[in-house]
Amino acid sequence: MSAGDQKNGDKPEDTMPVAEVWPEVERAECLARGAALKWASGVFCRPEHLERLSQYKKRESQRTTSIHTRLKSMVQSYLEGVGWGLEQLREARAELKEVSHALKKAGLEANRNTDGVKSLERLREVSVNHCQLLAAVSNLPRLYSVRSMVLETERLVESRRLLEAHARLMDLEHWQDDILWQLHGAAGTAGSALSAEDQELVHKYFSGVGQLVDALGKELWAVVSSALALAQQNPTPFVSAVRIVEREEALDRAFLEERGGTRGNTRPLPPGRPRCWRACFFQVLEEAVSARFRSVSYLHTRGPGLAGHLSALQHGIMADLATVRQLLEHCVPPHYQLTRAYLRASHQCLHAHLTQVSSWDLESGEIFAVLNWVLHIYNSPDMMGHPELVAEMEREELGPLISTEGLEQLQNKYVQSVRKSVSEWMHKALQVELQDWQRDQEPDTDHEGFYQTSLPTIITQMLEENARVALMIGESLRDQTIQMGLYEMENLLNRFREALVEFGKEHRRDLSNNRNKFYLHYLLASISNCIILKKSTESLQQQQSSRTAGQFSRTPPNPLAALDRAVRRACRLVMDQLLLDLQPFLPGLVTRPWLVQGGPTPKLCSILEHHLELYGRVRPPCRQRLQEEAQWLMVVEYVRALMQKKLVCRNAEERRQLGQQMVQDDQQFREIFHGLEGEGSVPEVNPLALLPVLADFIRLKDPGMLTLEVSGLAAKYPDISEEHVSVLLDVRGDVSRDIRGAVLDLLEQSTPPLPVGYRPIFTDILVPPSTMAFCLPTAKCA
Repeated sequence: MSAGDQKNGDKPEDTMPVAEVWPEVERAECLARGAALKWASGVFCRPEHLERLSQYKKRESQRTTSIHTRLKSMVQSYLEGVGWGLEQLREARAELKEVSHALKKAGLEANRNTDGVKSLERLREVSVNHCQLLAAVSNLPRLYSVRSMVLETERLVESRRLLEAHARLMDLEHWQDDILWQLHGAAGTAGSALSAEDQELVHKYFSGVGQLVDALGKELWAVVSSALALAQQNPTPFVSAVRIVEREEALDRAFLEERGGTRGNTRPLPPGRPRCWRACFFQVLEEAVSARFRSVSYLHTRGPGLAGHLSALQHGIMADLATVRQLLEHCVPPHYQLTRAYLRASHQCLHAHLTQVSSWDLESGEIFAVLNWVLHIYNSPDMMGHPELVAEMEREELGPLISTEGLEQLQNKYVQSVRKSVSEWMHKALQVELQDWQRDQEPDTDHEGFYQTSLPTIITQMLEENARVALMIGESLRDQTIQMGLYEMENLLNRFREALVEFGKEHRRDLSNNRNKFYLHYLLASISNCIILKKSTESLQQQQSSRTAGQFSRTPPNPLAALDRAVRRACRLVMDQLLLDLQPFLPGLVTRPWLVQGGPTPKLCSILEHHLELYGRVRPPCRQRLQEEAQWLMVVEYVRALMQKKLVCRNAEERRQLGQQMVQDDQQFREIFHGLEGEGSVPEVNPLALLPVLADFIRLKDPGMLTLEVSGLAAKYPDISEEHVSVLLDVRGDVSRDIRGAVLDLLEQSTPPLPVGYRPIFTDILVPPSTMAFCLPTAKCA
């Protein structure tokens, strides 16, 4: 095949791979045609747009020409870069050939010189032996004097000539290091490492040096630990110890720098290096501080001894700090910051010591001493709050002396301990109170003439004193103590109320013996005591911080409610006693002898007057409350006697006499209770006003007006029932069946609800059952 045929035949074969290798070309062309058609269809959507075809054609032609120009420029620069790169590759190939040729020549020269190097091995061995012999000859005087140097240095250490001893020790260590280094260098020249036997031989020969280091260190730390005592007598040993520590630190740095400063230097550290004696110095200082707390025992710090122990700690620490600042600080370099180090060590030791003390079974006084010392004395200007000490170190750096959790636990233990004491004292005070109730004399009176006993004084002073002491620690502890006191006050008042109930039962059992003549007096004194305790309770509640009054997990105490229950019980017992005194004369009320002769009213008034006089010995407002209750009791019992129907009027004259006698009795009662309105609040419904109303009802002449009268009575006293009205109609004795039916029907239809705040009076008065044995079943009865 000719060249032309071959050329023509290869052409299709060359074009096929292009289509296979670059299918993106055809896809790009299709996309371009599609985009062009889309653009053209959008531009030439109307016939009139074809007029601008030549303009679009010219613009696209210019754009295509510009793109071809840029493509040619880019391809040209690319081809130039490729040519330059090929030229560089050719030059590098030529240089590599030259270097390879030179290396081959050097290898041949090295092979020819191998025999000459072997002949120098014998010379190297001779040189190494010579160096070893030279080192041995030069070190012989030192080796012979090692024993004597060790002995002399030991004597210097024992006599505390520390600087001289350290200088001799440095010489011995220097000799030991030189010998080890020379042996190491000789072994390295011979191409081997220093043998373990050689090292063991040197260490054994210089074994006294290590013992000297330990002995010197022991003396140094003994001097440092007694630095506070030496500072006031002779600080020279302490200064020598600090200088030795600084020398050792400089040697440690030098050896470390020499070992790591030069690349390839494999000189090992001398035995025992680095010693870090500066760190040991501060560690010994901390141990010396902590030694003051190790000897403190549990027994030596119990009770008042704990406060004395803490005071001794305060004075001891401040005296030591003064010695450190004024004397020892000048004996050390400034970067030691010795005062700060002593402060930190003292704080840490105190923290550990007080943590141990807090774990003991402490009483309230001991806990108070710890809390007061930690929270107030320790940070006061007399101790760590001293201006010069604050300048040395901020409190934040030291941290709290006792953690927040530890303080909370201590405060809780304090509150529990105080609670136990308060509970015991309250129990004793209540027992004394119960014994006072059995005395055969009147209760004591205060400067205002009110009855009282020792109970409220003891309780009030105890709670207020505990709150005052707790406030010396902080408001939080004060609030917890007050809260605890209120709980105990509530418990005491509950027991007090139970004691009153038992006191009343015992009095009723022994009425015949008349054992306690002053039963009523001590009941009144108990009421006055409750009023005093109420004022004390309110004062304690006001002292509590508003932000902490509701932060306790338990149900808040409610001593005021317990006080109110106790006062109610005591007032009830007083009223029971009044009723008991009135009881012998109450059956004579509203009877026919009473209607004729006046009956027991003067005696009742005498008893009421005596009781009201005693009620004047009770503190307001319970005095007014007792007077009101007595008034209600008298009226209720009077009306109850009327409801017994022991007197049924037989004519108009008896009705007039009955009404008049009731009005007279009312006047006598009013004269007794005349001071009630001036001394206190008047009740909304005056019970004495009921008696004239009932008197008017009974002496009403026209029975036909009874319907109107009952309507007014029901309006004033909405708790009156049909039974009560029926009894009143029976007492009149002149009401016909028709009028009775009309009155009762009216009352049934117009029964109003009880208004808010109204105190019922007829509800407490029971009507006796009817004595009629038989009744005809009339329509009206049905």
